[in-house]
Amino acid sequence: MSKGCKYGTHRVIEPKGVLPQPALKIDNDMNIYDNEILIDVQSLNIDSASFTQIEEEAGHDVEKIKAKIASIVSERGKQQNPVTGSGGMLIGTVEKIGKDLEGKIDLKVGDKIATLVSLSLTPLRIDEFIDVKMDIDRVDIKGKAILFESGIYAKLPEDMSEPLALAALDVAGAPAQVAKLVKPGDTVLILGAGGKSGLLCVYEAVKRVGPTGKVLANVRSDRAESRVRRLNLPVEIVRADATKPMDVLNETLKATSGKEVDIAINCVNIPNTEMSSILPVRDDGVVYFFSMATSFTKAALGAEGIGKDVTMIIGNGYTKGHAKITLEELRESKELRDIFEELYV
Repeated sequence: MSKGCKYGTHRVIEPKGVLPQPALKIDNDMNIYDNEILIDVQSLNIDSASFTQIEEEAGHDVEKIKAKIASIVSERGKQQNPVTGSGGMLIGTVEKIGKDLEGKIDLKVGDKIATLVSLSLTPLRIDEFIDVKMDIDRVDIKGKAILFESGIYAKLPEDMSEPLALAALDVAGAPAQVAKLVKPGDTVLILGAGGKSGLLCVYEAVKRVGPTGKVLANVRSDRAESRVRRLNLPVEIVRADATKPMDVLNETLKATSGKEVDIAINCVNIPNTEMSSILPVRDDGVVYFFSMATSFTKAALGAEGIGKDVTMIIGNGYTKGHAKITLEELRESKELRDIFEELYV
């Protein structure tokens, strides 16, 4: 076939003129263009906010979850939750490389990779469902997918299992952004600290604040608190429901002797946690929304409504070196790796 746009606009069916991510429908024909990569898909890691929404809509019924995902892919040509707008990522084997990319990329046919671009823009075809692992938001399938020329990926490491690498790489943007944002001496609040991205962020934040800083881990349940404590790190627990901003604020101020925090990192996978992230942060502080359940409108107007002058950052799932930073955390911390092995493998 001919060469397509490096960003994949040649695959957009509706509406014309937009990029693949915001498109309502894209072409998932698996005959690749000369600058595309064909992937034999093994597993989809649906992003947490999206899977939670699908699971609740399906009444926690596995067959209904499969039907919903199949319907989305059939309708859109990609796995993009129409409610959350988000997708996830996949692992699979390189099946074919377009001739324009041969010799220009560090991939060969047969390489196992994880795509580090969202399923919400990835042409996908599902041929068969193998398994749905509801406890870890993963769907094992037989199918195919397309990676555009601009698409980023990571070769799966040899020193850890594929499911473990997939679980970590799925949220690699969060701890890597923490590494960029957090400085020695900072006080950092991690909301949703007991989840997958939250645990990685707690670990990275403790590394970055050093002995003069402080990391606060917001959790709602005993189970989440137990996971954070298993990291065996100098972290203070902030026990509060992240959908109740005044509770989060009050518990945070108790832990800081009345001082607002420098940075808040939102890793919660449910809606209506914007103000719990903004309220505890000092003026000129930073709020990083990794959660795909975040409403820009609620965050922007909410901050304005309480007179908070904070820098708010949208959770870009990509930053330079994010895969390396995240996988290195699992190599450095036996406690963190043990938790991930138990929960996500």
